Formats: sequence, structure tokens, C-alpha cells
Amino acid sequence: MTRFSSLTRSLRCAVGGFVLTAAALGGIQLSAQTIGGHNSDAPVNYAADQIELQDRQNRVVLSGNVDITQGDLRLRAARTTVAYSDEGSLKIQRIDASGGVIVTRGNEAARGNAAVYDFNRRLITMAGNVSLNHGGDTLNGSRLTIDLATGISRVDGRAGGRGPGRVSGSFSAPK
Repeated sequence: MTRFSSLTRSLRCAVGGFVLTAAALGGIQLSAQTIGGHNSDAPVNYAADQIELQDRQNRVVLSGNVDITQGDLRLRAARTTVAYSDEGSLKIQRIDASGGVIVTRGNEAARGNAAVYDFNRRLITMAGNVSLNHGGDTLNGSRLTIDLATGISRVDGRAGGRGPGRVSGSFSAPK
């Protein structure tokens, strides 16, 4: 296996589920390999300094040291809002997170100012100073979108992919 193949595999493993499983330099899309490894139907567990149930709005607001896990995926943030439906049983529709969002899985991590996990569309979006780390390799941009249904992820230099933004990174060189 060449060093390029090893690097490509490292990028594809970057953060899965909530995770970047395909790194895209300059907005080029790559297919993901490990995205199927995350079960987006697994139970979601959460803890926070304060939890407020807003029953009429079908949402739960968690604030202060929020820690949410789903399988081996972990999300930490200052604040999250969990929207759910109540049609016979509770079903999470969406999680909005803000304030130093960190998503980890194993030795992979993604950081950003905010994140949205849309359970219905199986789409995760992180925005604002996005930084991905897998081992010693890093990737930085403004916005990260992960489509869990197709396994395609995209990193843009500018929020919304508009304008002359740049994606930057650092990769380990072979010894």
C-alpha cells in the first residue's frame, strides 16, 4: 500500500456518524468507507448541568457541559436543543449544538462552533472554524457536511460553499 493510499484511508476515517468519514479538499467529494460503521438508529444518551423539557414544543434543551453519545460517537458542547416527535413513541428528529462543539469517535475528532444532526435526512453539518483531526493529520475549513445516506462528505472554505474560501490541512510525510 502506498503512503497516498494510507493517507486517503486516514482521511476517510476522520469522524464517522457525526463524523467525517470522507475528507474533501477544496470541496471535492470523496466516498466514505466507515460511515456505515455508525448506527444512526442506536439509542442516544445525554447528560448536562441543566436539562429543560419543553413539552409543548417537543424539544429538550441541554446546557452546561453537554455530553451526548450514540454508540461509539460522542458530542460535547455548551448547549444543545434536541427536537423530537411524539407519535406513539418519542423519536429524535434533530440535534442542534453550539458553543465549542467537539465530536469524537476513537482517535478521530471534529471541532466547530456549531453542529446540526438531522436524523430524518441523515445529514450532519458543522460550521464555523471546523477542524478535523485523525492522528497527526488535520483538515480545516468553514463548513463540513456529512450525508450519512450516501456516504459523501464535503468541506468548504466558506460557509455555504460560496466565495473564494480555502480549505487547508497538514498531513504526515512518510519516513
